[in-house]
Amino acid sequence: MAKPRVFVTRRLPGTALARLAAETEMHLWEGELPPPREVLLAEAREAEGLLTLLTDRVDRELLAQAPRLRAVSNMAVGYDNIDVAACTERCIAVGNTPGVLTETTADFAFALLMAAARRVVEADAFVRAGKWKTWDPGLLLGQDVHGATLGIAGMGQIGQAVARRARGFGMRILYTDEVARPQIEAETGAQRVDKDTLVREADFLTLHLPLTPQTRHFIGARELAMMKPTAWLINTSRGPVVDQRALAAALAAGRPAGAALDVTDPEPIPMDDPLLRLPNVILAPHIASASLATRTRMAEMAVDNLLAALAGQRPPHCVNPELFA
Repeated sequence: MAKPRVFVTRRLPGTALARLAAETEMHLWEGELPPPREVLLAEAREAEGLLTLLTDRVDRELLAQAPRLRAVSNMAVGYDNIDVAACTERCIAVGNTPGVLTETTADFAFALLMAAARRVVEADAFVRAGKWKTWDPGLLLGQDVHGATLGIAGMGQIGQAVARRARGFGMRILYTDEVARPQIEAETGAQRVDKDTLVREADFLTLHLPLTPQTRHFIGARELAMMKPTAWLINTSRGPVVDQRALAAALAAGRPAGAALDVTDPEPIPMDDPLLRLPNVILAPHIASASLATRTRMAEMAVDNLLAALAGQRPPHCVNPELFA
């Protein structure tokens, strides 16, 4: 019996791909950058399964050219790169990799918060430029994290993990979410507030929202103007959750104080983007989940999802479980 043909859009950490290659006819894109659109479309025409990253768009155009496709496994928690409804119409199972990156991403969100508060990036550049001449009581004064107000937009698993870290720093925790979270409120003292209160009162505003039509530009010119002039915006969710043009204008005008971003719109950020010219911006290349252990586990989960779907079984982490009802 012929093995199912699958296409993997990038090399992955760990040994998951060796397991996939043993059970399928695996075609792997070896390039450092994502496969060009024409390559993805060509591979999809013959594939029964796709293992994709968030950089790979699986839309109706691709599905129309992929008559054999039965499974799409996305190595990410989010799946806004996949038209799930269109896949469901075609009875194509879609999997993702939730849960495993919660703590790692929360670590990085808090790392950005700390770096912003204590001006770590500026301090490193200061030393490397040979500007450190003596101990100076007024040098690179930052903000205290303990006792500050943390605003969390989106109290899902990652938002809750950030709240637990904030409790250890004695922070006042505010959050906004579609539903109340009584358990995390009891555990951390977090208080659910409306969006405007969250934006106005936060010393550090951290975003943990999925990208949906409702959350696109969740933070725009209006919200930025409401933030404290001393506040920092932190985003480890998705770039389009923030109106990036409005953010650049607001930061240039000095309100809020700065932004620490792991995600941008688009990605990678264009080298002529005005954010790159601003000293009050910390930028990272979408690495919030980039610990070796977490990325290795994500790869294993993605392969598990794909192999299960190709065997006609419900993937362990299925985005459209109604196919298996």
